[in-house]
Parts: sequence; C-alpha cells; structure tokens
Amino acid sequence: MSVRNKLTAIKRKFSRDEEGGLAIEAIIMLPLMFFVVMSMFTLFDAFRQYTMHQKAAYTLSDMISRETVPLDSSYLTGAHALFDDMTRNPQESSIRVSVVRYDENNDIFKLDWSQTQGYSTPLSNQDVRNWGDRLPVLVHNERILVVETFANYAPPFETGLGSREIENFIFTRPRYSPQILWDDDEGSFADS
Repeated sequence: MSVRNKLTAIKRKFSRDEEGGLAIEAIIMLPLMFFVVMSMFTLFDAFRQYTMHQKAAYTLSDMISRETVPLDSSYLTGAHALFDDMTRNPQESSIRVSVVRYDENNDIFKLDWSQTQGYSTPLSNQDVRNWGDRLPVLVHNERILVVETFANYAPPFETGLGSREIENFIFTRPRYSPQILWDDDEGSFADS
C-alpha cells in the first residue's frame, strides 16, 4: 500500500469518526457563551447604576425643596456624601444645585444662584436663559429648584459598552417657601 493510499484511508476514517465532536463544539462555543454572559452582566450593572443615580437625584431634589432655611456649603457637602452613599458608586461624582426663576417679560430664565460639590462648575445666567424646553411652564418670577448629578461610570467588564458619565437633571418647585436661599458663609444670602 502506498503512502498516498494510507493517507486517503486515514482521511476517510477521520471524516467518519464522530468521537470528540462535543469537545470541539465546546471549544468553539464556550468563549462565545462567556462573552454573552459578561455582556449581559455589564448591561445589567449599567442599568442598575443609572436607576440608583436617578433615585438618589430625586431624593436630593425632594430633600432640598423642603428646606426653609438658607443652604450653605456644609449642607451641600452632606448632600453630596448622601448621594455617594445612596449610589454606592466608587467612581468620581458631582452635584450641582441651582435656583432658577422665570422672567415672563423677556421670556427667559434667570439664575438666582448655583452651587456645586465635586468636579462640575456652577451655572451662569447665560447657561439657563433658554431652558424653556428643559423646564415646565412657570408664571412670572416663579422659582424652581434644579438638581443635576454627574457620576463617572466604568463597566465591570470591557464588552464594548465603554466608560461614560451618568447625568440626571431634576427640577422641583420649592415645597414650603417661595424660594430656596443660599447662605454664602459670610452671612449674606443669594437671591433676586
């Protein structure tokens, strides 16, 4: 028997042999299944983080809207710590609290005050003047509290989702007083 005939016979025997097929299928499918499970876990974690951040932002907004005494920097520091505790997020976060009023005569919004805790920057009048599409309809000189939260999110596994910033924009009318004041720690209050 020639070498060519031997190789042909081995090839035929190998093509008819079904032993080890499961192992080969497992080698092909296990990495794919592992990637799918990690992707599902990453998406679930991202949605969980977004939900926790939104609930924490609504809690801060509701808490601040009920204040009848002027807020100060220590109050905002505590609110930021509460936000971090509620979200259980080890990444960097920031909150921005602003009071905006509506000027019906000029059809613009004006800023009473804006303060931050963390890496975000305070708003300016220029930033809020055209927020008609972001805020509800208000009457002349009515004020509204705007709480914004920001947090960096890094997924637990690199499955294509990528790092991103979770942002929330919450507005609430003051509950027990017509406006919420800011004490600039020097005894003067920011309002208009």
